[in-house]
Amino acid sequence: MATKVIYFSIGGCEEQAEFRSDDSSDDVRDIFRAAAEAGPNDILKLYNRKGSIINISPKLTENTPDSRYKLEVVAAHCTGEEQNNNDNGKVVALPVECSCNKKNANIAAQLGFDIGAIENRLQHLERNILTDSGETPKLVYDMKQKVEHFREKLESVEHLSWLGLFKDISSGTSLQPFWNKKNSAVRRSAEVNKRVFEKFIKMTHVQVTDEVRQYLRKPTFDNWQWDDSEMLILLRQMYIDLGFIAKFNIEISVLEQWLFEIYRGYNQVPFHNFKHCFMVTQMMYGLTWLLDLPTILDDIDVLILITSAICHDLDHPGYNNAYQINARTELAMRYNDISPLENHHCSKAFEILEKNHANIFRNLPLETFKKVREGMIKCVLATDMAKHSDILNSFKAIIPNKDFTNKEHKSLVMMILMKVSDISNEARPMEVAEPWIDCLLQEFFNQSDVEKLEGLPVAPFMDRDKVTKPSSQIGFIRFVLLPLFAALAEMFPAIEEHLIRPVNWALDYYTKMADAIDGQKMERKESSSGIKNGISSKPIKS
Repeated sequence: MATKVIYFSIGGCEEQAEFRSDDSSDDVRDIFRAAAEAGPNDILKLYNRKGSIINISPKLTENTPDSRYKLEVVAAHCTGEEQNNNDNGKVVALPVECSCNKKNANIAAQLGFDIGAIENRLQHLERNILTDSGETPKLVYDMKQKVEHFREKLESVEHLSWLGLFKDISSGTSLQPFWNKKNSAVRRSAEVNKRVFEKFIKMTHVQVTDEVRQYLRKPTFDNWQWDDSEMLILLRQMYIDLGFIAKFNIEISVLEQWLFEIYRGYNQVPFHNFKHCFMVTQMMYGLTWLLDLPTILDDIDVLILITSAICHDLDHPGYNNAYQINARTELAMRYNDISPLENHHCSKAFEILEKNHANIFRNLPLETFKKVREGMIKCVLATDMAKHSDILNSFKAIIPNKDFTNKEHKSLVMMILMKVSDISNEARPMEVAEPWIDCLLQEFFNQSDVEKLEGLPVAPFMDRDKVTKPSSQIGFIRFVLLPLFAALAEMFPAIEEHLIRPVNWALDYYTKMADAIDGQKMERKESSSGIKNGISSKPIKS
């Protein structure tokens, strides 16, 4: 097994760690602890060059001396005492100077508890049990495992807030794609829904920190750090911070019920799920602040954009319009092959709003509601990629003489904003965006496998035998994303830095990945042809 070399600095000193990729996470952490001269109760934090926390594990990406990571040690045990044995063999407490100063208070103290004390108490109980019964019950082992798991969470928490404590980060600042092939159920169980709802409602009684609220406005937001209940809280916060509660007389309890009904309406499919719903909405929310949309559009238009983003893929089955039409599904029959999925998403959205306890628009005047409904339908139907060229060309035509008081112009701007938000993953940091590609390809491959079994046409970009991750992205970025984003940048230059530049970086990343794959194929081809070390096994013709 190959050895990895990781370069890092700690306290101004340059260090390096070597380990094998098949070493355990505990072994790797011990290597870093030794290099940092950290104790067993100290929490380690490793940062990449961008300042993002990355997980200390065998999956760490190798770096160079010029791109060193930064390691910090945060003492979790700061009771001001240390334990030692006296002459009688008894454990006594000795006063020591705490390694935490006021400027760099430890995580445990900031969160209001002492994890070291918890571990010490657990060890004391374990010793008593061993003395009394001669063996350690399974319950104690389980408790120790939970404490260690909690410590790992603390080491990876990026935002020291009530919300950050719940994060479960398994790789860098991002989780691996949540899709599990073994879990083929499309609908969540009632038990799972109940658990999410109860946690969501409990969280509503605690205030979201200013730090999290500001982070929520950035295109760099990392969804993989947040669970479903937390994302519901953040969606709720968007409506509060945009002033929708007062402007449109939305009752908080009704907003919470509506968000939960929306959550229930998304299926457990690899890509078009509740997490995707949240990410599209978060990008729309970020654009709202970045472009200062409330000064350009009416308040009702901003409400339409955010609400449309939340509803835009409701009840998505994981099979696209092409499949619906070719398989002659109920949806295709119902909507006469015209945007069957998008029409279905709209229908489900207003079906939820028919429930009085979850109707966030129930206090709107009838004419205002009609305007909201009309706007939402236009925005959601605009996400059908079959209409992409028509919408983009119409938008380009109005750019030179844009007029935000013109209803048609405003409608086109809103549709383009919706489309940009819907396919904006590649504008995010690579550690956030790349897992989404894995999710998307999984959904594509699931569909193409079914299409092959049913004898239906298979799109080449969805065929697992014909597409790779870089090949799926290069053409999409070059011919779909960049032209769309460039058109919006003509009207709103601010997105050049925040969206177009990261997308160009992504294009470069996948181009290099494709070149590397091609190089490996060439090497295998040459090797199979008998060419090795410049010597060919083929006979030389005279």
